[in-house]
Amino acid sequence: MIRVLLVDDQALLRAGVRMILENADDIDVVGEAEDGARAAAMAAETAPDVVLMDIRMPDVDGVEATRRIRAEIPDGPRILILTTFDLDEYVYTALRAGASGFILKDTLAPDLLSAIRAVARGDAIVAPTVTRRLIERHIGTNTDPLPLSEVELRALTEREREVLELIARGLSNAEIAARLCLTGGTVKGHVSRILSKLGLRDRVQAVVLAYECGLVRAGSN
Repeated sequence: MIRVLLVDDQALLRAGVRMILENADDIDVVGEAEDGARAAAMAAETAPDVVLMDIRMPDVDGVEATRRIRAEIPDGPRILILTTFDLDEYVYTALRAGASGFILKDTLAPDLLSAIRAVARGDAIVAPTVTRRLIERHIGTNTDPLPLSEVELRALTEREREVLELIARGLSNAEIAARLCLTGGTVKGHVSRILSKLGLRDRVQAVVLAYECGLVRAGSN
């Protein structure tokens, strides 16, 4: 079972999402929170696998809640951001803070369920090109330090740097394999080692780091 914590300041929206999730045989809603402060506390109490987090809430918003959960529960849940606009700067800041992806509030029920399952597995749940578009729009607009930027890219081999650059450019494992004349299994191994060496949870964080460290620049192909 995938344990999910729902976080949104609108009770009606939480009720609707809960109804969708409870109809799935493999998802268990372990709690609800109406703001970010309560979300951080409940994440520690209920040990969810995924936090479905509204981005804009009064007082403690989804960005700050994401920071708190990442800081207080290092190996804790993956955070899936709920947003109205896919190019929202708040979403970009949440990805920098450690969220694993984002999904629009008007997403159809089957796609919402698929997204929760994917993020629970550690997969990317938005197209890499969408993530790239979001990052390129907002790169350089945040002045707060990115914890991941402290990691030195020279820990990677030349091939791993090459793979990381292609991940940041939006290529899938299959596309990377074709570009570098490698097998899919070899690319998957490279990706796993990249994430491990850089202390990253998923590909989304890898894309953010590649841009923040200047390995890939906005507008490059």
